[in-house]
Amino acid sequence: MRPLSPPTVRDRAIGALTGLAIGDALGMPTQSLPRGTIASRYGGLIDGFHPGPPDHPLAAGLPAGTVTDDTEQAVILARLVIAGQGAVEPGSLATALLAWEDSMRARGSLDLLGPSTRRALDALLAGADPGETGRTGTTNGAAMRITPVGVATVSADLDLLIDRVVAASRVSHDTGVALAGAAAVAAAVSAGLDGAAVPEAIGVAVRAARRASARGHWVAAADVAARITWATGLVRSLAPDQVLDLVYRLVGTSLATQESVPAAFAIAAACPGDAWLACRMAASVGGDCDTIAAITGAICGACLGAGAFPAEAVATVLTVNDLPLDDLADGLLLVRSDASAS
Repeated sequence: MRPLSPPTVRDRAIGALTGLAIGDALGMPTQSLPRGTIASRYGGLIDGFHPGPPDHPLAAGLPAGTVTDDTEQAVILARLVIAGQGAVEPGSLATALLAWEDSMRARGSLDLLGPSTRRALDALLAGADPGETGRTGTTNGAAMRITPVGVATVSADLDLLIDRVVAASRVSHDTGVALAGAAAVAAAVSAGLDGAAVPEAIGVAVRAARRASARGHWVAAADVAARITWATGLVRSLAPDQVLDLVYRLVGTSLATQESVPAAFAIAAACPGDAWLACRMAASVGGDCDTIAAITGAICGACLGAGAFPAEAVATVLTVNDLPLDDLADGLLLVRSDASAS
């Protein structure tokens, strides 16, 4: 599946966005389910896209290959990054997310804003200062949608990357732990575009997470950088079923940034040369596995390129969801080019 020649920067940019969408769609029917239930329904490792089960609390009846809020919010953020030439104004993001949720309700969807984003936007609507609305946001909502910032920013300038992560996240996730998780994902994606393999990208992610943890409001939470290092070491040389067992039992797969972000990195580290396997593993791990798989897919896609995914899977996700990922990648790369030239 991986191309014989090294992927171009554009291939990697498209790969990051495509991997996010593929991982998200694989995890759509398994999200919010325990690993045991996933294993009984789909086997130890999901084999591809499946429709939302009729009894699913969020995804009932969705067609196979449908993405969730992870991809849809990443697309929203990508458009804002392109329009703002890298800068994201918190009020614009808030407005866009509220409009998106209204459109989801109109479609009859139950997959709405996450708890941190919902709480922050409610406070904003009530007149709160945008600089204060994200002070309790600790969940993975910032990390799940941050991939466009990584595509639009070179990894050599971690200060700029972290500044952009903070600007794109502060309205809903202005805490050290959430910003560390989002910075880790953006940095890994950016490093992938710069030619890093997955292990190298993880190293850049750890450095970014360590720096970003000092930004935003302090909350009591485990250190994201330390947990990425620990989790990726934990799974070294293990078989897929062992990896999933350890990630599910020890690393954790909840909405908490300090669980789901290290979980995604651990699965990417376990199969650094096989993006499709990594996404299927992440979608099979249980818990918030649509988000974990989306992050895993973005990291692996950035490092390996769009050709690392089966052509049929790419076509399915693009067609089912009408996603303009090539155009978004091109727009984000223009922002990246402008920043590196300045």
